[in-house]
Amino acid sequence: MNEAMVMDIIRDGMIVLIKISAPPLLGGMAIGLVISLFQALTQIQEMTLTFVPKVLVVFVILILFMPFMLHEVTDLSHRILDLVVGLG
Repeated sequence: MNEAMVMDIIRDGMIVLIKISAPPLLGGMAIGLVISLFQALTQIQEMTLTFVPKVLVVFVILILFMPFMLHEVTDLSHRILDLVVGLG
């Protein structure tokens, strides 16, 4: 195994990490923005108001995107294991 193969594995892992973490993070950020705008318009300054909707949205997004996330992780695992088998 040379440095190029290791860098390819690391790059693929980082890309998969970004693909997996993007939907829940973007969903949480979007709902946070909407609630912040609502708080600014109504002048309700309750700090805990954003917590429950964010948790619910992230949970729903995780459920909806779970097949995609599982597919990405298993694809990466198969690629890495194929490289391991090819080295041996």
